[in-house]
Amino acid sequence: METHMATSYMVLATNCSFQKPHGFNHSFTSVFKPIIRALPQIPMQIDVSRTITNIKTKFFDTVVDSLFEYVNQPQLPSQSNFAPVEEIGEAVSITNIEGQIPYNFPEGVYIRNGSNPLFGGLKSSKSILGSSISAWVEGEGMLHALYFNKQSDDVVYYNRHVETDTYKLEKQTNRPLFLPAVKGHSLAVFSSLLLNQVSILNKRAHYSNTNVFEHSGKFYSVAESHIPQEIDIFTLSTLKDWDVNGTWNRPFGSHPKKIPGSGELVIFGVEAVKPFLEVGIVSADGKELVHKVDIKLDRCCLCHEIGVTLRYIGILDFPLIIDLKRLLSRGPLIKYEKEEYARIGIMPHYGDAESIKWFEVEPNTTFHVINSFEDSHEVVLWGCGALDSIIPGPEDGLNEFKWFSRCYEWRLNMKTGEVKEKYLTEPELFMDFPVINPCFAGIKNRFGYTQVVDPIASCDADTPKYGALAKLHFGESNSEFHVGDTERKETIVRVEYHREDTDISQVHIIDTNKFCDEAVAKITMPCRVPYGFHGAFMPISF
Repeated sequence: METHMATSYMVLATNCSFQKPHGFNHSFTSVFKPIIRALPQIPMQIDVSRTITNIKTKFFDTVVDSLFEYVNQPQLPSQSNFAPVEEIGEAVSITNIEGQIPYNFPEGVYIRNGSNPLFGGLKSSKSILGSSISAWVEGEGMLHALYFNKQSDDVVYYNRHVETDTYKLEKQTNRPLFLPAVKGHSLAVFSSLLLNQVSILNKRAHYSNTNVFEHSGKFYSVAESHIPQEIDIFTLSTLKDWDVNGTWNRPFGSHPKKIPGSGELVIFGVEAVKPFLEVGIVSADGKELVHKVDIKLDRCCLCHEIGVTLRYIGILDFPLIIDLKRLLSRGPLIKYEKEEYARIGIMPHYGDAESIKWFEVEPNTTFHVINSFEDSHEVVLWGCGALDSIIPGPEDGLNEFKWFSRCYEWRLNMKTGEVKEKYLTEPELFMDFPVINPCFAGIKNRFGYTQVVDPIASCDADTPKYGALAKLHFGESNSEFHVGDTERKETIVRVEYHREDTDISQVHIIDTNKFCDEAVAKITMPCRVPYGFHGAFMPISF
């Protein structure tokens, strides 16, 4: 399952146990003494607004320092590649390549995003109220780029943090600015949520760690808790936030989709308050938000990705609720209820809430869409759906098979309203993070590629299996690039691969016409690359 749902509805994923904290001998009087002492030391300014800001800053810092202690969150040895790495500071030429990069492999950059927490790794907090724990999604984004320059025959690696506003503030203060608030003791979690909301930042944590995309020749890093950041594709420096010239002021979904043919970009954003879901269309030149619509949902839904076809936008309105029984037993974080509805809405490109045709489907959780297209009167949507809805971290293990997604098909008849559903593969194959040839996004295609989880695979296996079950030490990053057509002629796919026993990270280039054969090229990275989220190949000229 994907662990990178850094969304506005993450606040709902709270695994609280009503337990009494142990090991604290502080009295409330001793705890609040530093706070009281701090207040008289605040200098009074003539500028009233600045004075208020200074008081708020000092007070908040003193409260957090007095009540909460940050501690390193432990990791199992098998989770070593979740640990963050440092910025390398300069581009590094790759010298260790086994095999041959195909002659028809185009020049460009393979770029991948992922969580790379500052300050040595994930943090937990301890307080008089108990403890609260971070999830892997709560890490600052880092871009990892592999450049293929045909003119010089060089392959170069570079990495760099995405410098969001909260990243800059944390670097400046040299301390975490957001208390972990995903799970832990109930009072600690809720107080952390409250303090984060009223902090000096007056905003949610902004990690920008989930995906990268291109539109109109510009490149963006994104996580769906905030708007994207434009980046310089050659230096990986962060240029500015992208709010579509001030017209988009809400979270931005991590998987925007281009409309086939027109080049317009369909964007969307989920919020925990009304309007719960809005959809927009950005002009092909990226300068104008040409359409924006409130879908008018009556609940916050799980909508991490949408489908786009030649004429329609497919909207996933799947349940996102807390199962109280599991909540109190410290079980999986979020689970759908059988009586809760799940539905898919099909809306014309420039439609509104009234023009959506809704189709009731079996309750499930689908984070990722493989593809969507039109087939006669039917809109077909392929995705990776799971029986339970959870947001696990690496510490949650892989022993609950129902957490895993399977490839699934919905056929929605726009004429009759009929729904047909089925698995696309054997139900025992657990798959997620799908990719296809981007040339066929929104139109009928034949081939897709997913990460396959083998629950019984060992982490010390010698080689990955491309045509069968991938090993657990694969990262998400099954990004791929295709040369050729839907018949897979001269088609190439890239896979990131990490050996837990040696800490060696590689990128493999595979000929999918010989999918079960050895990789045609194995590129050994100059340093460890942590497991990440989404990536893509961006054709660029040097």
